[in-house]
Amino acid sequence: MQQLDIHSDLTVVGGGLAGICAAIAAARQGSTVALVQNRPVLGGNSSSEVRVWVCGATAHGVQHFARETGIMGELFVENQYRNPEGNPYYWDLVLLEAVRAEPRISLFLNTDARTVDAADGTIRSVTGWQMGSEKEITFYSPMFADCSGDGLVGYLAGADFATGREPRSLYGESWAPEVPDGNTLGSTILFYTKDTGSPVRFVPPSFARDITETAIPDRRIIRSDMNGCSYWWIEWGGELDVVDDNERIRDELQGVVYGIWDYLKNSGRFDTETLTLEWIGAVPGKREYRRFLGDHVLTQHDVLGQAEFEDRVAFGGWSIDLHPPGGVYSAERGSKHWHPDGNYHIPLRSLYSRNVSNLWMAGRNISASHVAFGTTRVMATCAVLGEAVGIASAVAQRNGLTPRELATERFELMRRALQRADASVLGVVDDDPANLALTATVTASSTLTRPAVEESSGTLPLSSDLAMVLPSPTDLSLLVDAASDTSLTVELHDPLKPQNYLPLALLDSCTIAVPAGEKRWIDVPLEWPGVGNAIVVLRENPAVAVHTASSALPGTIFFAHRDPAPDEQWTEQFRSWKHILPRAGLCLRLGETTAYAATNVVGGYSRPYGGPQLWSSEDLAWDPEPWIQLTWPTPVDLTEIVVILDDDVEEDLINLHHHRTPFEALPTLLHTYDLQALDTSGTWQTLTTVTANHHRTHHHPVTTTTTAIRLVTQTTNGTPRAHLTNLRAYGS
Repeated sequence: MQQLDIHSDLTVVGGGLAGICAAIAAARQGSTVALVQNRPVLGGNSSSEVRVWVCGATAHGVQHFARETGIMGELFVENQYRNPEGNPYYWDLVLLEAVRAEPRISLFLNTDARTVDAADGTIRSVTGWQMGSEKEITFYSPMFADCSGDGLVGYLAGADFATGREPRSLYGESWAPEVPDGNTLGSTILFYTKDTGSPVRFVPPSFARDITETAIPDRRIIRSDMNGCSYWWIEWGGELDVVDDNERIRDELQGVVYGIWDYLKNSGRFDTETLTLEWIGAVPGKREYRRFLGDHVLTQHDVLGQAEFEDRVAFGGWSIDLHPPGGVYSAERGSKHWHPDGNYHIPLRSLYSRNVSNLWMAGRNISASHVAFGTTRVMATCAVLGEAVGIASAVAQRNGLTPRELATERFELMRRALQRADASVLGVVDDDPANLALTATVTASSTLTRPAVEESSGTLPLSSDLAMVLPSPTDLSLLVDAASDTSLTVELHDPLKPQNYLPLALLDSCTIAVPAGEKRWIDVPLEWPGVGNAIVVLRENPAVAVHTASSALPGTIFFAHRDPAPDEQWTEQFRSWKHILPRAGLCLRLGETTAYAATNVVGGYSRPYGGPQLWSSEDLAWDPEPWIQLTWPTPVDLTEIVVILDDDVEEDLINLHHHRTPFEALPTLLHTYDLQALDTSGTWQTLTTVTANHHRTHHHPVTTTTTAIRLVTQTTNGTPRAHLTNLRAYGS
């Protein structure tokens, strides 16, 4: 048996998405990192061992322009390119290669952290046992990140924590119970099937549960075409200790899985003759255990009120999603949901221990109430919290700060580091004096200033209310058909917050006479609010049909209103506005707008926030090689140019068979571009050319003295215009 000592700037315990992103983020900031994972693969609940969908702020399309950027965004986009069919083993490879690409990360798989040396509120080391190689490894670092999910490191270090459900009186949360208890969300084991093409019988094991003796067939959806996370409700153990009783929970869940499969195969109610079990999980996917207490406990009020923390470092958007403690055996529905109006913020003060001075936490063990945890626990949100922790650890060490001092005294250092890393954070402007682009003048070959989509692909009757999000319009005209002389009522609404895309406050309305006929352009006379998104609602009128288009303008989305189905009535806040016309839109003309101005690429935001926050050229048919340029009054010495492209964060990319997105590279990304600098003779010199691109963010090391740089588009991945989100330039 070997005994090893490993020294690094940061030890990350837990190789799920939170730990992966924490390790990569810290390494990119210059820190050395030991990433310790107790399983043979990375990915935690998303890995091929457990196979849970990676869900996040998009909430399966409930929230808009909400997909994560930063490292989680890179993983989403890379998986879309490599693994559009959702093979779980290919997802494992995407994660492993992302970690191995960082030379400052030392990865320790199959290494179970077991003991912690801590005293006086400080962790000195963590010791683990590497199975198979029989090595005892002690990890030393000035800071530690507990991304283990269950929170063993923090617990052994003496960090304050909570488990179970707090009483309603503690935080005033309406979804908290009147009386506190130890109940948590349970664990889940999933299964996959395949069609063999010939009959296959199934002999159930002796421990298979007879689900006909339970409420499962009546209270849960079972179908022969369902796989994987479609059975998310196979959950149990919430009334037990999900760690102490882990083995019992696993055995019970496997019995339930085999019982469900026996029901599918042998009850005679399903066409499953040629189906067989392809895979069944052996590791319970845990949802909840310890939640460490930081300087701020995130609550239901913070989530639903979308509290704007000064120290915000990440965002979420999943509903508050709570499950009955009895899990699969409960007569209640498998979950209940309460959606915020849009994405909400998460503060840095919820990501470090209030009483262990060098302990960060990310993932499902952050400082949140049980109710708020119901939304922060999903994996893409855990991942962006991990990235925030990795950046924060490096920034704090670089500046000799404790986590608390960074969050409360020098947060501007963190804010600028997040922005420079293109992390998932909302409403943070780029004001970094190191970005020389902020002092440049921005010009472009063309800009989309009077946007319109005029070619019809069909019609959509107004059989229900229809809403549209329009960025900074000054006029609106619509192409409509009318079966008879009629009128159309149109309303203008305010979404109230820049990250919201719902008609929340009525600003104006009008009723327009619509004469009978086809393909008539009608003007909509509304008092537009100015800069920012506007929500326009067309009220139901079956005599009117609007013309659809096969493409849409950047930053626009279209919704139809519908009443909830009977099985949706149980939600606390049913989202009656449903996204329609994906990757398409309506035929419309907008007045002159600055929503797509070239100046959007400097400073400002690096993702949609009160508008698309990007530059769009005119159509490529009119401007075949669009360019955008930064010009300085005097020469500047540049060492790095950063290009951030539009990766269409409205497109919901989820791994592991949830849905098939019909492209490998996001169409809004540039496919080929040249980056050029102006030399002393006034000639443009090509610094680099990017081809076959499918990435959002590009860091280009350069060594040049110049008065101007420009990006010249050669081709896109499908959009009819060039889009650019940010163009940054840094000196030595």
